[in-house]
Amino acid sequence: PLQLIYPVTKRTKMSHRKFEAPRSGSLGFLPKKRTKRHAGRIRSFPKDDGKAEPHLTAFRGYKAGMTHVVRGVDRAGALMHKREVVDAVSVVETPPMVVVGVVGYVETPNGLRTLTTVFAEHLSEEFKRRCYKNWYKAKKKAYTKYAAKYKDGATDIEHELE
Repeated sequence: PLQLIYPVTKRTKMSHRKFEAPRSGSLGFLPKKRTKRHAGRIRSFPKDDGKAEPHLTAFRGYKAGMTHVVRGVDRAGALMHKREVVDAVSVVETPPMVVVGVVGYVETPNGLRTLTTVFAEHLSEEFKRRCYKNWYKAKKKAYTKYAAKYKDGATDIEHELE
């Protein structure tokens, strides 16, 4: 009979797995798939000044890439004074924004709550297309009842705006 003889070797103890096979990439970017909606959202707004008139408080922008710029340093007493340095910069794309409505809020003990929303009288077809998943098969009835309010007389809408 044939016998197999295994060589006896000293096993080196494996250290912790995180050192032996560290993961590649951050789990914060999971799931790695294409987004359903490409419209970004504004995650934080500046502190509201109640005395100021209503105004635009945020603007949507998308990071489109990075590049570098050469700039002159103008700081008296600095080592690099009157010299040029290269800095990395982000390119932020800010597509044109169109106001389609106004949202009114009321302050409650739990924070702000939506009171009413007033949309514009004429909404572009481009905006209405974004409300549907399949524009081709849709009945295209979005905002038709709301537009009828303007035809009846804008007293209802004026009351909501106040």
